[in-house]
Amino acid sequence: MPDAAPSARPAGHLLVEALIAQGVDTVFGVPGESYLAVLDGFHEHGERIRFIACRQEGGAAFMADAHARLTGRPGVCCVTRGPGATNASIGVHTAFQDSVPLILLVGQVASDQRDREAFQELDYRQFFGPGTLGMAKWVAEVQSADRLPEYIARAFHVAQQGRPGPVVLALQEDLLTTATRAAVLPRSEPVEAWPAPGALRDLRSRLLAAERPFMIVGGHGWTRDSALALQRFAENWQLPVGCAFRYQDVFDNRHPLYAGDVGIAINAALARRIRDEADLVLAVGVRLGEMTTSGYTLLSPPRPRQVLVHLHPGPEELGRVYAPDVALQASLSSAGKALETLAAPIELPWTGWSAAAHADYEANRVHPPVEPLDMAEVVKTLERLAPEDAIYTNGAGNYAGWLHRYLRYRGLARAGKTQLAPTAGAMGYGLPAAVAASLTQPQRLAINLTGDGDFLMNGQELATATAYGATKLISIVVDNGHYGTIRMHQEREYPGRVSGTGLANPDFAALARAYGWEAATVERTAEFEPAFAAAMAAGRPTLLHLKLDPDVSHTRGTLSSIRAAALARPGQGA
Repeated sequence: MPDAAPSARPAGHLLVEALIAQGVDTVFGVPGESYLAVLDGFHEHGERIRFIACRQEGGAAFMADAHARLTGRPGVCCVTRGPGATNASIGVHTAFQDSVPLILLVGQVASDQRDREAFQELDYRQFFGPGTLGMAKWVAEVQSADRLPEYIARAFHVAQQGRPGPVVLALQEDLLTTATRAAVLPRSEPVEAWPAPGALRDLRSRLLAAERPFMIVGGHGWTRDSALALQRFAENWQLPVGCAFRYQDVFDNRHPLYAGDVGIAINAALARRIRDEADLVLAVGVRLGEMTTSGYTLLSPPRPRQVLVHLHPGPEELGRVYAPDVALQASLSSAGKALETLAAPIELPWTGWSAAAHADYEANRVHPPVEPLDMAEVVKTLERLAPEDAIYTNGAGNYAGWLHRYLRYRGLARAGKTQLAPTAGAMGYGLPAAVAASLTQPQRLAINLTGDGDFLMNGQELATATAYGATKLISIVVDNGHYGTIRMHQEREYPGRVSGTGLANPDFAALARAYGWEAATVERTAEFEPAFAAAMAAGRPTLLHLKLDPDVSHTRGTLSSIRAAALARPGQGA
């Protein structure tokens, strides 16, 4: 006999049951009157699912995004209508550009008030604009309580299938209080895609014909097994490997085949190697976007000089900007295993080329000492003292360049997901991501490196960490008194004409203590190691306030040197 129909309960409770059926145990959000019935559902099922109340919807969406990156399943965020949804949109856009599965549930005005510009009313289909340049893969408004499980199951399927990304569901307020006997649907699992055998044979033929191949890896959806298989493929073929912008944890940075990060402030030697010397580029899992291609210059669109083999989980990405010589569609959870099936010859002509690429990477980690506070040494100290599986988070800003250049991420195959950072360049991501990491995987240490401008975009989420008992959490605020990236561009384009980039900052250590955190101030390199060691031993969240010389701009120069170079250009200073 078929199972008996569930008893009648509010659709808001059914929604929570449907999330539990999808394996969701944590939801991030900011409460609102438009979805009170859902909040009551979280109370009803509190033993199986928790609602983390955040301090701003942007921070909540970033937390859901970070949760997805760590668990491999869609992160879920609940917000109220109008301002709640618009605040959360930064997280939706970040998840879209970063190919991260995320479900945003938005309370909507009641059905009898629709299309009157009621209080906080928005048309979410138009606002989130699904499509190739929109913010979400799918946007829908649920209008039937009985169909709610169908919408939730489809949302999880769409978010995970092909190129992962965000889905937005609007929920009418009166619908959520409607009684329904609808049953939840089973857990949605993404369908695995494997490359066509003919395309794999074509790839092998292209590799055998190459003299200086290079592999760029990245993207969301890798598993440890697939990443380990990718490493074995690289070893079998002795391929130099670069990690795409902010996907440095896909491949072990200590591996002798690692050649460095292919992103902002790329090592000049690595850029030349890809742009001018490589005769084949194998791009695995990456979109080959603006940041990874240095403004579409490492590979020239639409037809690169190099033979291009592009593997991606989303068929719509293949050929979108670059016309590949070989296109392969594959889920990243299968990509490494598929590539590993390609038998390599006994001898390869490019082993010296690969060794030189790694030597260039190691040379790029050498730096002259900087006084009084050396950020390169700070990052190397993090690597030396932190556990191997520590999770590093950051938002946007020049300060992140020290992580990109000097931190050697252990790789998914060895340590799991260790880098949470937005390829979309969204400020304010790092602290919420670290809070979410600490709450999602509390056994691991979460380390947030952030700039002063970046930190105050979502600094209020210190309160969320305190409220929910995050303990293995350290936030390192690099304070140089200005929006560093924009000031750098300003000095390069309009030397000496400073406008809008200076910051009046608080005492960040005192601010953290007000939120119940431990805190310390660091002004010299020698002070950092004992402060960081104490933070790891504190047993509670800790903020380290690093006071950096305002002239220190990025890993390769100072503001004064940028200004001097700009003034020396013809036509400047006249």
